[in-house]
Amino acid sequence: MTENFDLFGNPWVDRPTKRGRPPHEVTQRTRNRVSMLVALGWSNPRIAAAIGITLPTLHKHYFYELRQRDVARDRMEVRRLELAWELAEKGNVGAFKEFGKLMDRNDRMEIERAMGEKPKDDQAHKGGGSAGKKALDKQRAIDADADLMAELEQEATANAVHH
Repeated sequence: MTENFDLFGNPWVDRPTKRGRPPHEVTQRTRNRVSMLVALGWSNPRIAAAIGITLPTLHKHYFYELRQRDVARDRMEVRRLELAWELAEKGNVGAFKEFGKLMDRNDRMEIERAMGEKPKDDQAHKGGGSAGKKALDKQRAIDADADLMAELEQEATANAVHH
């Protein structure tokens, strides 16, 4: 029996043989789809609708993939890095450039993460107690602005010396 597929690669049945919805068949392709959508941050009802199943069916068959929500994005990013590196090792210049972009993106994320973490001792000395979220955000913005201005002044001085 040949199976027809719709525009999105989902199986299509011309004439159902039985009444009601056909039973859901779990494939590696749908498992990968669910994992990808979880990594992209989609909600469970949205994933179920995109796959064409009910929410209870999603929970029943894809419990493991849904449980990986906290690490799914990192796993997807790791896989992208692996694939780009494998292609770069084979001499693919585009993959090598893409790997460099991914490294730069990762470095920026790590810097942002490090800047977002403030030692508890630092906070206690500044305000004498715990500051609120708005006050911390305001202080971080001031610090970031001061860092940017210092960097721009340093670049301007370096450029003025060269010209």
